[in-house]
Amino acid sequence: MTSLGRYQEAAAPAAPPARAPAGRPLLARRAARAGLVVLATAGLYFAYWRQSLAVGLSSDGSGNILQAWDMLHGNLLLSHWWVSDVSFYTTELPQYALIEAITGLGPWVVHAAAAMTYTLLVMLGALLARGATPRNPPITEGAPAPPYPPGAWARALLAAVLMVSPQLSATSIVLLSPDHTGTAVPLLVIWLLIDRVPESRPRWYVPVLVGLMFTLAMVGDPVILLTGVAPLVLIGTGRAVTGLVRSGLRHVPAWYELSLAMAAAAGGVAGSYGPRVMAALGGYQQSPVSADTDLSQLQHGSWVTLQGFLELFGANVFNPAFYGTTTPAEVAFVWLHLAGALVVTCGLVVGLVRIFRPGDLIVPVFAVAILANAGAYMISTHAQDLLGAREMAAILPLGAVLAGRVLGDRLAAWTRAARYWLAPALAVLTAGYLATLGFGGAQPARPGPNEPLAAVLTAHGLTGGLATYWQANSTNVDSHGRIVISAVAQDVHDRLVPYLWETNEANYDPARRYANFVVADGPSALPGMKLSAELTFGRPAQIFQAGGYTIMVWNKNLLAELNDPGIT
Repeated sequence: MTSLGRYQEAAAPAAPPARAPAGRPLLARRAARAGLVVLATAGLYFAYWRQSLAVGLSSDGSGNILQAWDMLHGNLLLSHWWVSDVSFYTTELPQYALIEAITGLGPWVVHAAAAMTYTLLVMLGALLARGATPRNPPITEGAPAPPYPPGAWARALLAAVLMVSPQLSATSIVLLSPDHTGTAVPLLVIWLLIDRVPESRPRWYVPVLVGLMFTLAMVGDPVILLTGVAPLVLIGTGRAVTGLVRSGLRHVPAWYELSLAMAAAAGGVAGSYGPRVMAALGGYQQSPVSADTDLSQLQHGSWVTLQGFLELFGANVFNPAFYGTTTPAEVAFVWLHLAGALVVTCGLVVGLVRIFRPGDLIVPVFAVAILANAGAYMISTHAQDLLGAREMAAILPLGAVLAGRVLGDRLAAWTRAARYWLAPALAVLTAGYLATLGFGGAQPARPGPNEPLAAVLTAHGLTGGLATYWQANSTNVDSHGRIVISAVAQDVHDRLVPYLWETNEANYDPARRYANFVVADGPSALPGMKLSAELTFGRPAQIFQAGGYTIMVWNKNLLAELNDPGIT
């Protein structure tokens, strides 16, 4: 007899108790959970912000700060700006502008934004790994329906733990200037949208929003072509065709997945025209995206890619001192994180095995995305050393979510079955990850590399000049915009020319700006800068040294004699 039959034969139940007393504990539990989430988010943000401060800001991130500042003050299209091969126009720059609207111009913008971005990645990754809540979960007689399916919290916690404590040596990759890490935020948002709408009940607006979001993300960072667009097109199309062949033309999930693939393809194509559209509208000009490959160094590239993968997950046991990791505590944390890297590797293998199986779309897509990103990096000219690992930064959240989706339930089951030894082991590993987080947050803040230069120039009343790229933007930001230094480089005749990379071309216009000094020495200065300055502008009226820098000063506007702009 069914449960329904038993209920029909049973006597009429007594009147249920009033809902108000039962509702209050439920609301209290929900409020307590919300409070814990807010507290955890605030704690993570503070720790990531502190760890970001441990690395000084360079001219790359400073250039993005200046671009956002210009957008905030009305130059929405970034007219006259030459950006790098990645504009971040629709990703980090709006975020920077929002922070600057509240805090003003300064190096703190990058640190605050990096902490915000990484906190979002951890939270979004945990939410996506947890999976969607079933609309009609099974209800046990006499018990309330569970809020989430069994193992959901295990999936979320596994993904969160794998990302929660970025290694101190990887701070410059995942917790500093825009280096493709932030592009994973819109990618995870896109997949949250896809994941929360079941294939059995597709909605027409989901593919439309997916295509639009991929277009915007592609404008900001073309790496999403590898991490989001191409994998969804390949897996979505392949599964759709297979489903239509097996189940007929009325198979709704197959058509839905095909629509998602088509939307991703349309978004990728439309977004690829972003730089041309911006230039045609009078906005920024973007340097060509570098896609150089070098198959001759495949063996070396494979080795660097392996180390980069481990570095992203804090487990580069082969070269822990590349970024200066020397203390015993840091080395111990690196070996501890090796367990997480192995878990992600297992998740990747399981995801690849499921490529041709029906079911969860996100699993095979994320597995292919990781392979595509790592493979492209392996054969590229970026795979020279660990400095290029930023090119595959998206593997960190993709791998964590994938591991959570495919291994979280199994890990929960194994923990229940072997709770006397596995649960303590997992507790020790989690405690070690949290200790790593605290260790990173406890590091002393490091000032920007050119803060002494900004102080020297301010003391001498110098507000406009020329310097090498690595001294220009960072000094402008360190001075909070009171000093404007434009980047220059040397041409084939050793004369100085504008260096149009993350640079506002209007700053070289003598009708708009006045520049009367050249920074000819100091950290990151170009060799022969002093000779090149004299070849270009003649003998200076004054030369002085302070703070390790050599400053050459003229009694004229140097911009009037600077050679025609050109990219060096």
